Amino acid sequence: MTQFDLAQLIELDRKHVWHPYSALNNDMPLFAVESAQGVKLKLKEGPEIIDGMSSWWSTLHGYNHPELNKALLEQSQKMAHIMFGGLTHEPAVALAKQLVDISPAPLQHVFFSDSGSVAVEVAMKMAIQYWASKGQQRSRFLTLKKGYHGDTFMAMSVCDPITGMHSLFSDAIKEQLFAEAPQSRFADSWDEDDLDSFKDLLEKHHDDIAGIILEPIVQGTGGMRFYHSNYLKQVRKLSQDYNIPLIADEIATGLGRTGKLFACEHAAISPDIMCLGKTLSAGYITLAATLCSSDIAEVIQQGEAGVFMHGPTFMANPLACAVAGRSLNLLSENNWQQQVSQIEQVLKEGLAPCLTMSAVEDVRVLGAIGVVEMKEQVDLRILQPLFVKHGIWLRPFGKLVYCMPPYISSKEELQQLCSGLFKSLSQAYK
Repeated sequence: MTQFDLAQLIELDRKHVWHPYSALNNDMPLFAVESAQGVKLKLKEGPEIIDGMSSWWSTLHGYNHPELNKALLEQSQKMAHIMFGGLTHEPAVALAKQLVDISPAPLQHVFFSDSGSVAVEVAMKMAIQYWASKGQQRSRFLTLKKGYHGDTFMAMSVCDPITGMHSLFSDAIKEQLFAEAPQSRFADSWDEDDLDSFKDLLEKHHDDIAGIILEPIVQGTGGMRFYHSNYLKQVRKLSQDYNIPLIADEIATGLGRTGKLFACEHAAISPDIMCLGKTLSAGYITLAATLCSSDIAEVIQQGEAGVFMHGPTFMANPLACAVAGRSLNLLSENNWQQQVSQIEQVLKEGLAPCLTMSAVEDVRVLGAIGVVEMKEQVDLRILQPLFVKHGIWLRPFGKLVYCMPPYISSKEELQQLCSGLFKSLSQAYK
């Protein structure tokens, strides 16, 4: 493989490579990573820095984990990939059983795909085909403002039209129904009026709605908002009253991030369809899953098509499934509840000083998620180099400076993460 020095690497990157939500050849800060170990990234010709993002919320167990490396290597010596049409393999079957065993009881069937956005597309197709199999053509979805569900077209259609970053495509995507975002915060008192907008839309349009889709408890990229569990509980009741499938997008929240294995557990509810991704393969190989109840699956199979109409080429990739299965084992072996509890405690203590800064609007923590909301949009040109200078990696967006550290982070590493965040903001907002 061609070796480049740092200057060559950055020059070629700016010339040829597109990064997420970035322009080509721009002047935004760019840092090259040479390797990663544990919770630290080793920069090329630079220091080690603590990753406070878990590589966009995926690397639960950190980098270069020996058990996950072993699972990947052993599977690679058997087969890296086979088509999933007409064939099956142990890593996929074993992983499906694991997911069914740990997920809410009615979820019995697993459809694998290769990204979170596609898992959402699959879920929405399931809901549409469910109704088609019942002889009804329904294709609209009821969702929440301030939500975010991915970058593919159906997923974009249920992202907040303003904060969801997809307003440019508004003429090209299906118009969905958006209830006002819940205002009752997770740890505050519950306001029944929060549901008025949702109830109104459901009453007016229930005959046309194929499904309800939301992020349980935590609205992620749409604003890193933590809402009251009673809202989710009442939405579930309403979905059942109107017999409309509820889709829980647990791509960011699933597998312990909020302090429960699934965020739906905060409200003691189970959805009809659930999406998983990001954390599923612990940051090794892209993998996602859409789980559904037997009722959804059986109705689809009774329809005209007789089958669910979707099938990705890399569905149930053996390498990804093998790593994901071992990752789920590690969750219990490592006592993830204790890990997340420690992260929550340190983030609450370590981020609290940010409230003393006039530029800060709010600080909130839930499970292994910490958020510092600024009053104005942050400037990455200023903040990103400061984070690196103070030995941490964070990637703010909009007004939000947030962290989702790997579960294996030590108390000392978490304290350094919080300290580096505070020092960086203090310098940027003198």
